[in-house]
Amino acid sequence: MTLPAKNLLAEVASPYLQQHSGNPVHWRAWSPAALAEAKALERPILLSIGYAACHWCHVMAHESFENDTVAAVMNRLFVNIKVDREERPDIDQIYMAALHAMGEQGGWPLTMFLTPDGKPFWGGTYFPRDARYGRPGFIQVMEAVDKAWREKRESLAQSADGLTSHVEARLAGAHGKAVLDRDTLSDLAGRIDGMIDRDLGGLRGAPKFPNAPFMHTLWMSWLRDGTASHRDAVLLSLEKMLAGGIYDHVGGGLSRYSTDAEWLVPHFEKMLYDNAQLIRLCNWAYAATGSDLFRLRIEDTVEWLLREMRVDGGAFAASLDADSDGEEGLFYTWSKDDIDSVLGDDSALFFNYFTLSAPHGWEGKPIIHQTEAQQSLSIADHDQLASLKQILLAAREQRVRPGRDGKALTDWNGLMIAALAEAGRALTRSDWIEAAAQAFSHIAGASHEGRLPHSMLGGKKLFPALSSDYAAMANAAIALFEATGDPNYVERARHFVTQLDDWHQDGEGTGYYLTASDSGDVPIRIRGDVDDAIPSASSQIIEALVRLSSVTGDLALQEKAWVTAEHTMGRAAQQAYGQAGIVNACALALEPLKLVVIDPIESPSLVPVANRNPDPRRVDIVVQVGTEANRPTLPGGVLPPTDKPGAWLCTGQVCLPVVTDPDELERLLRRR
Repeated sequence: MTLPAKNLLAEVASPYLQQHSGNPVHWRAWSPAALAEAKALERPILLSIGYAACHWCHVMAHESFENDTVAAVMNRLFVNIKVDREERPDIDQIYMAALHAMGEQGGWPLTMFLTPDGKPFWGGTYFPRDARYGRPGFIQVMEAVDKAWREKRESLAQSADGLTSHVEARLAGAHGKAVLDRDTLSDLAGRIDGMIDRDLGGLRGAPKFPNAPFMHTLWMSWLRDGTASHRDAVLLSLEKMLAGGIYDHVGGGLSRYSTDAEWLVPHFEKMLYDNAQLIRLCNWAYAATGSDLFRLRIEDTVEWLLREMRVDGGAFAASLDADSDGEEGLFYTWSKDDIDSVLGDDSALFFNYFTLSAPHGWEGKPIIHQTEAQQSLSIADHDQLASLKQILLAAREQRVRPGRDGKALTDWNGLMIAALAEAGRALTRSDWIEAAAQAFSHIAGASHEGRLPHSMLGGKKLFPALSSDYAAMANAAIALFEATGDPNYVERARHFVTQLDDWHQDGEGTGYYLTASDSGDVPIRIRGDVDDAIPSASSQIIEALVRLSSVTGDLALQEKAWVTAEHTMGRAAQQAYGQAGIVNACALALEPLKLVVIDPIESPSLVPVANRNPDPRRVDIVVQVGTEANRPTLPGGVLPPTDKPGAWLCTGQVCLPVVTDPDELERLLRRR
């Protein structure tokens, strides 16, 4: 079977793939038909994996994929397959693991050469069209691969078999279960703490990423064990991040990473998941410190989210590109003349609060950032500064905007929905909770025969979902239940867990696969144990199981969470990296917290205390005084009395005595 000898990306649902639909390359999307074509032609596959906001993906596209000479070589020698890593993280993880196993550093674009049956035998990341940067030219690379394929096919096939077996053992293997141990979190937190840059925050060196799963580990360690240095490492990292150029001081929102150690020069793409995790971390930081820095940055980031990232139906787009008019950061950067022109006489006031810098090696206009003193002053004078920022924002809106990847990814939306619901509770913003509920309704409503899509773009939906989609949406449903008290969200969470069991659970009942059982186009069915910029699918599943069992009191679900956690930790113990999400989730499984609050809805005194003291280890259940139906159970099946206000805090199967005084509840919930 062969497909038409032309580019076939025009009708796909991914904006990233659509960007390549005009290339002279005969691109195919990843599909059984494309794999069958490679087998029929006995041609190797050239697999290119990227994403819409990836700067170097665009560079390679402009240099090579839009070039007729390069495309002619690609079309003559290979079956060319393009993958959006956000649509197919399962495919991305398999071939990125293969590249790492070859001893190469990963990154995107990921360029892999596969046998006709999809097994990797060689690869790299970005290749320039012509030899430079110490890298061979792309045509040179392809001709060398073709020569090896023709002359050494048997040895290449053996090598591909061995490499595939190695990747399968690492990503899909079964290891013995581990004993869940409190020391595991402490040990990992201690190792992360040793990597923290004590002057600039984040991990030492460059480039600097937000590393939210690591920050979560440190925060959990402080909450549980009182290790103040771990809390301080998170607070320092957030403060420095929020002062740097990685944060958009005019429009809100965080870029994906900074190229330097000072958080100054970002790659300017903005990802939905980074900002979801930023909102959560700032919410915890605000609760712990009362610093308005964190509250205001949450407000600015949510404002950006609702202004720039909503798609039809109320869900959220995946990302914003780094480039506009072909230049990285052009939309976000300003010269002093630009500022003076827009603000006029108020320009001097603006520079009391902000600095413009164009460090060595940066070729664009200067980047807005803040010194520590300017950050403090801007918080104190926020009301005065807000009008200046609005003027700059309005002027910036007249520029050519960076591209938006408008597909709604279910798992990333789940992360943002949970973050919005949590922040809405803590900061008494019912409008944020409503926005979270609307996004949830849109995603859940796109189901077909009870199954979620992984991705949506307008009317196009990509089925089936991944395990991370069900886990993230179950966690989002529980967050919305906590924020609204609507029991329908608990039923939604149950449904998502049932879908996980039906389509993703392994045969032994000890864990889950990332890809559904009826996905026929993956060479390896992987677990999803490794963190990326977000916690791994496995860690999100454990969190969902623990939180749902806490809400419902379902002992069978609690046992399932425990067994899943033990076996997942057994696999994580074999990983060299990327296990923070699993460690955090297993710490939650060891000591889940449950708070049941009985309070009058009209004039609550205990609920506001719970809301302003968020804790990622805790599930909150609020019941109206006088309620008799659907009362929550305490551990052991005990029904709390609902005739008067009271709060019960439980750890595992043990509850503290009822608390009726708000100040006493505050002392109980707040770690100092």
